Amino acid sequence: MSYYFAKTLNMNFDDAVKHTAEVLKQEGFGIITEIDVKETFKQKIGVDFRNYRILGACNPKLAHEAIEIEDKVGTMLPCNVVVQDIGGGKIEVAAIDPVASMQAIDNPKLREAATVVQGKLKKVVEAL
Repeated sequence: MSYYFAKTLNMNFDDAVKHTAEVLKQEGFGIITEIDVKETFKQKIGVDFRNYRILGACNPKLAHEAIEIEDKVGTMLPCNVVVQDIGGGKIEVAAIDPVASMQAIDNPKLREAATVVQGKLKKVVEAL
């Protein structure tokens, strides 16, 4: 089982980040964290790196349900979505598969909730 869903886009990096955030919003997700890995690596360790952004996507209603089911599941939230420049004018967007990530927790109700989030994230990736 793969731990992510991905799609390659033909657009510039900044447009891909913006487009991804818009499509996530259409599925009920907001961006609650945004990590610019390129900038962080440059500032913290002096390494030049490709454009690579981690978007922490959260659907508040579904996150609330998951935390009500399993109070420590917050250690695995938010759902991360990566937007990265893979060269040749191509941008890859990859989203975590929450069903795969929740396999570590033995809770059937949480698995059901993760399946709902999985469906929404698959729709996002397909719509990009």
